[in-house]
Amino acid sequence: MPAIRQNEFSQFDITDPDAIKAAYEPGVRDGDAFASAELFITRSCDRSAPARALFWPRLALTFCRMSLQSLFRAAAISAVLTTPVAPAFAAPCGTGSFETWLDDFRTEAAAKGISQTAIAAGLGGATLDRSVLLRDHSQRVFSQSFEEFSGRMVPPRLGRGANMLKQYGSVLSRIEKDYGVPGEVLVAIWGLETDYGANIGKFPTLRSLATLAYDCRRTEMFRAELLDALRIVERGDLAPSEMRGAWAGELGQTQFMPSSYINYAVDFDGNGRRDLLRSAPDVLASTANYLAGHGWQRGKDWEPGSANFAVIQQWNKSEVYSRTIAYFASQLSRAP
Repeated sequence: MPAIRQNEFSQFDITDPDAIKAAYEPGVRDGDAFASAELFITRSCDRSAPARALFWPRLALTFCRMSLQSLFRAAAISAVLTTPVAPAFAAPCGTGSFETWLDDFRTEAAAKGISQTAIAAGLGGATLDRSVLLRDHSQRVFSQSFEEFSGRMVPPRLGRGANMLKQYGSVLSRIEKDYGVPGEVLVAIWGLETDYGANIGKFPTLRSLATLAYDCRRTEMFRAELLDALRIVERGDLAPSEMRGAWAGELGQTQFMPSSYINYAVDFDGNGRRDLLRSAPDVLASTANYLAGHGWQRGKDWEPGSANFAVIQQWNKSEVYSRTIAYFASQLSRAP
């Protein structure tokens, strides 16, 4: 799953712990905001409490000397003055019913040039998927070592991977000629992401993305992904009913987020569609196009520390996952 978040949400979620904490720590909303801020400031000013680092150390004494009422009044004025004004048609997250939010989003999509036909086809009958919210809110940091993860993932996939190299040998040779990425790397990613297309996910993509865009934790990111998912429908690559994948919106046999699908998907089999669900040539060429677009160097190795390994880390920023891709590809290069 190309990194954007894309691999941030994959079934092998092994991103950096600090990034995970920043991305997934629940936010404080509505009436809880002032109470939480009051508790934070009170504890920070209480010399008997354990020492706490303020976000703005130079303002610590000022905070302690101000009354809480004055502080909140100043913060409110500052927020009004510094908050950018959103376009009138932007759908505010998490306010009102999901149906009302979806109506606002349809208006936003149309204002961004997406046809009413694609909007109706993609969002007609969409409902909130609480199982997606539950998965999103309950993610945990992946803690396996490289030895544990690669030992679990590579051996069961090595034999079939070697067969895939042979089965798609001519296609992979053409792809390497066009994009410079060896077949071993592409097959390794293919095998790790979905077992060569066997496990692409069953969640309706547009419903999942609408649910996550409505939720306020990463609304901007998922709103953009939902718009790109509608663009996939509009350009005729996939029908909404076909768009099923992982719970966070990843699509296809190498788990592209819609933004990556729009930017890197390739019609390598020449049938007029960029089909990352069923067409192995399209899947492999699109994956190569993604890596090439992120700086893959033709003819160079991909071992950790190399320039090409840094490109693999753009696919998935986890050191463990990236090392497993490189290790798997090296094993495939030595397969009989």
